[in-house]
Amino acid sequence: MVANVAIPYDAKQLSNVRVNLPSVVRSVDLLTSALIKRVTDAELLQYTLRALQLTDLTTLAGDDTESNVARLCFRAAYPFSNLAAHARMKGKVHTAAVCVYPSRVADAHRALTALGMVDRIQIASVATGFPSGSYPLETSLQEIRYAVGQGATEIDIVIDRSLVLTGRWQELYDEIVAMREACGDKVHLKAILAIGECGTMVNVYKASMVAMMAGSDFIKTSTGKEAVNATLPVGLVMIRAIQKFYRITGKKIGLKPAGGVRTVRDAIAWMIMIRETLGEEWLKPELFRFGASGLLDDVEKQFYAVSKRL
Repeated sequence: MVANVAIPYDAKQLSNVRVNLPSVVRSVDLLTSALIKRVTDAELLQYTLRALQLTDLTTLAGDDTESNVARLCFRAAYPFSNLAAHARMKGKVHTAAVCVYPSRVADAHRALTALGMVDRIQIASVATGFPSGSYPLETSLQEIRYAVGQGATEIDIVIDRSLVLTGRWQELYDEIVAMREACGDKVHLKAILAIGECGTMVNVYKASMVAMMAGSDFIKTSTGKEAVNATLPVGLVMIRAIQKFYRITGKKIGLKPAGGVRTVRDAIAWMIMIRETLGEEWLKPELFRFGASGLLDDVEKQFYAVSKRL
C-alpha cells in the first residue's frame, strides 16, 4: 500500500460540523448489538483469528528493555503458546505489527530479523512527544527521523491537542504535513488524536479531517494513556470523517482504535461496525488495526475454547 500524501488544506470541510451524540450512540447500538448476538462459533473463530492479524502488539512502558521487546516480537510472530497450532496454520497467523518507543525500534528490527519475520510484521514507533504531543515541532521531526532510521516502517504521531482545543486547524495541518514529510514516502503515518482530550465530538471529527488532509494513512483514537480511550461512538464519528474524505478524494484512510480493546468481544464489535459502515474491504491490516497489549491473551483463550467446541 502506497503511503498517503497531503492535499491542500480546505477549511470548508470543517464548517457547519454538527454531531448529535445520542444519535451516534443509538447508531452504534443498531449497527453492532443484534449482529454480535448472532455470531456462531465458526464465525467467532474467524473473528478471533482476524482480530489477531489486525493487532499492533504494543509495549510502551518506561522499563522496556531489549529482552522484553524480543519477547514481544516472538509473541507477535508466534501468538499461540501451543506451537502445533502454528504448524497447522503454516505460520500464516501473526500480528500486523509491533509498536514500541523510538529507542526500542532497533531492538524490534533485530528480533524480527532473527525470526525471519521482518518483512511480514511491521515495526511501528510512537513519536512526536508521546503521549503528550507537546514537544517543539523540530524535536518531534527529529524523533520521527530517528525512528525511521532505526528501521520503523510505521510512525504513530501524537497531535498537539492544544491546537485542537483552540481551533488552530491550519497550524495543526502544517505540523502534520511536516511530520508526513519527515516519514518519507515509504513509511506510513498514523495520527493519534487522543480523543479523550479533544474536548468535543465535533473537534474529533475536525481533527480527523485535518489529519487526513495532511497526509495521514491512519487516524488513531488514543495513546492509551488518557482517561477516555477507544469507544465505539467516537469510532463512528471518525468513520464518518473517513467516509466523507473518501467521497471527496477517493482515498481510503485507515482507522486504529487503541486503548480499551481488551477482549475478542470488544474487537468483534469494532469489526462489525467497520464492516457495516466502511465495508469488508476495510477489514485488512492496511486499513484497520487494533492498538493493544492485552487483547492477545483473550484471543489465545478464545481460540482454544472455540476450537474445542467445533
